[in-house]
Amino acid sequence: MFPSLINRTSARANTSVPQPTPPEIRQSPVVYYTFLLIGASLLVFVLHKLDGILLPLFFAALLSVLLLPLVRRMEKWGWPPVWAIIAALLVMVAAILGLIFLFGSQLVELRTELPLLQKKLIVLFDEGQQWAHQRFGMDVMSKDELIDQSMKSFKKSAGGYLGSTLSTTAGVLSVLTLVPIYIFCFLYYRDHMRQFMFRFVSPDKRTSVLQTLDNIQNVVQAYISGLLTVIVIVAVLNAIGLLVLNVKFAIFFAAFASVLAVIPYIGILVGAAIPALVTLVETGSPARAAAVVGVFLVVQFLEGNFITPMVTGSKVSINPMAAIVALILGGELWGTAGMILSIPLVAVLKVVFDANRSLQPWGFLLGDVSELDESHQHRALPKLGFFGKVLRMVKKM
Repeated sequence: MFPSLINRTSARANTSVPQPTPPEIRQSPVVYYTFLLIGASLLVFVLHKLDGILLPLFFAALLSVLLLPLVRRMEKWGWPPVWAIIAALLVMVAAILGLIFLFGSQLVELRTELPLLQKKLIVLFDEGQQWAHQRFGMDVMSKDELIDQSMKSFKKSAGGYLGSTLSTTAGVLSVLTLVPIYIFCFLYYRDHMRQFMFRFVSPDKRTSVLQTLDNIQNVVQAYISGLLTVIVIVAVLNAIGLLVLNVKFAIFFAAFASVLAVIPYIGILVGAAIPALVTLVETGSPARAAAVVGVFLVVQFLEGNFITPMVTGSKVSINPMAAIVALILGGELWGTAGMILSIPLVAVLKVVFDANRSLQPWGFLLGDVSELDESHQHRALPKLGFFGKVLRMVKKM
């Protein structure tokens, strides 16, 4: 009796209906995006509050990526790692001191010329007012009124200028002190930091992660070195054009405009406006000032259509809208240092987005549309050399 009862009970248990699994709780899109917005706001707040710590780290990280090939080459030659890093740092310091020596004399000369340029500017301003009064009937402002208004506005903002100058000077000194130390640590402990990152990855995925890290590092190195090469080439072309026009402080203005040329649209306007204004005040000839602007426009055309595609290729290309938004956000977040770091950091983010499958749409959003279309059109074509690329670009014009 009891064995049959036990068998029937076990049979019922085996044929019982399985319990349904609890339904999956789906989060509302409103809640998801609300938490995402709160997290982004907290991230911006932390980045702004920790600018004194993060800015030297970001500058040191970019410079470390730039110096890494030199350090590796010295290590292949048999140099100890410590001495290879120290030698690379000395090369960087020597390059910076050379730039300061190259432009320092022109900056001193420009400072001595400022009072004379100011007097000529006032005379030119008076002539422009007289022409506007005769042509359009506008009221003429006297020189004394202009000086008084300028002094009043300067007195109102003098405290802010003094505070910003002191804070900027303190920030620069702290960066100059900490950045070499951080660069040394990044380069010396690079393998240790890579092993630290592997601790978060399962062993079967470490090979793919290693390849992704190497790709990101190579692309960032190519972008930064290519960007510096483009700046040097553009500076040389600007200097040649300005020296032909016999513009004062040609070398300084050429280098200044070449650095600003990294900023799409805005950089060329600012870089050309200052030397054009100085030439107009110095010579009084609008034709000479227009010729200066023409030099920068021609060099900008060459840079956008020939120099940058040849040097940097299509490894990392940021569209102008993303670059301008990054500059504005960087300036609001970290001031001048943020504007300097904004373009390289966006380029690094684009490399990271392109390496991650789920983030590739954001990398596509940051990329340049023209180069993306060109890559799709020429995907099946054989790789062209230097002259082949030049001929292809000439045919498109």
